[in-house]
Amino acid sequence: MRRILLVDDSHTVRMYGRSILTSLPEVQIEEAQNGIEALEKTIAQKFDLLLVDVNMPKMDGYTLLRELRSRPALWSIPAIMVTTEDKEEDLRRAYAAGASFHLSKPFDPEFLRRSVALLLGEGA
Repeated sequence: MRRILLVDDSHTVRMYGRSILTSLPEVQIEEAQNGIEALEKTIAQKFDLLLVDVNMPKMDGYTLLRELRSRPALWSIPAIMVTTEDKEEDLRRAYAAGASFHLSKPFDPEFLRRSVALLLGEGA
């Protein structure tokens, strides 16, 4: 069973992401509403992939990824930055913070599924 943490302050976005990702085989999805909650869950539990929004209260996605990448036990978890922030500078910031991939909202559901499958090592 592969475990994915979906981090977004929007309940609607989390539910939409969950509805797309549940079509993948053997995937369990957890949710977090902000970066602090995501950090706490990631320290306490093992995840195989993170999907992270940028703009969230308490701790934004950039800060969350930098914090995760500073911890040896967590630095290698793949992370997809899923956000409306899609200018060249936003992409640079996402990758500098530790994103494995950047996906702009709104996104194509099939592209999200393929991206997740690739980062989980299951091919496209």
